Amino acid sequence: MSESPTSESLITELDELGVAFSAEIAALASEPDIRAAQARYLGKKGRVSEALKALGKLDPAARKAVGEVGNRVKSGIEAAVSARLVALADAVRQADLARVVDVTLPGRGARLGTLHPMTQARREMELIFAELGYEVATGPQVESDFHNFEALNIPKDHPSRDMQDTFYLSPLWSGAATETLLRTHTSPVQARTMLRQPPPVKIIAPGAVYRRDDDPTHSPQFMQIEGLLVDRVGKVSMADLKGTLLHFVRRYLGDDLQIRLRPSFFPFTEPSAEVDMSCVFCRGAGAGCRLCKGTGFMEIGGSGMVDPEVFRAVGYDPEEVCGFAFGMGIDRMAMLKYRIDDIKTLYEGDVRVLRQFP
Repeated sequence: MSESPTSESLITELDELGVAFSAEIAALASEPDIRAAQARYLGKKGRVSEALKALGKLDPAARKAVGEVGNRVKSGIEAAVSARLVALADAVRQADLARVVDVTLPGRGARLGTLHPMTQARREMELIFAELGYEVATGPQVESDFHNFEALNIPKDHPSRDMQDTFYLSPLWSGAATETLLRTHTSPVQARTMLRQPPPVKIIAPGAVYRRDDDPTHSPQFMQIEGLLVDRVGKVSMADLKGTLLHFVRRYLGDDLQIRLRPSFFPFTEPSAEVDMSCVFCRGAGAGCRLCKGTGFMEIGGSGMVDPEVFRAVGYDPEEVCGFAFGMGIDRMAMLKYRIDDIKTLYEGDVRVLRQFP
């Protein structure tokens, strides 16, 4: 634009700005971009506003003609903006109507996780024994040979150690002066508890244990729960032991189940007994049941009266106290409750399996 514009040059410039805006806005696809383009033309320092500042240099007759053109260009720009915004809104509306998903439906929240079946089993077992007055006790998984074996009447040359072959740790790794190992049962918790407190004792000890086993029903690492009750002589008997285990089995798996105690041997109990319960599949019928092999019973753990040698090892007088102990696998009890046929299923972390236990 020259320093002394004429009305003709201003009219031409304003018409060109109107055409330029129409071409520019046609390519814009969002309201913020369209509003920014509008400001570039009609803002206080916009291109149309700057052109109209030259009106003061024209004579009154020419000023009117240029002003009319300026108003027409402004109106045209505003109309183009409105039309373009309406077109964009209509396109968005059409896109919403074409959606396969109904966006007005409630959103689908993230799926919440669930407790592992073994955690569910452990918590339920702890609750059942808590109803009988048992407290939960815990201990280290890396144990000394004394707490894991010798305090439980299992000396180094005892043949029962063959049944609990485990993983021994290097003294350099464990930092211990004595022989250490991964515990083979949670019985060391019983020994530690008796060493720490005088009788009476009434505890359960759930936790991980380790043995060199690996087949469909055994794992090198599995979960076990043991119970111990110690009181004065004459206050605890095998009848109390059987009643405790019968109550647990019926509360955990069904009121129609029975248990039986079969004579057995464990170095830390005397007398000792294997604990059998009615088969949860045939409910004790036996005939034709391949899981209990037609007997109507299945083994779930071991039990017995605490051996006097165990009491002596922890400083209790076996002439004054007596008690019973029992133990079973949390894994096995979970398998029976949830009808799982391979123990490894519990450890593989397959979400397809875990989702079946809400």
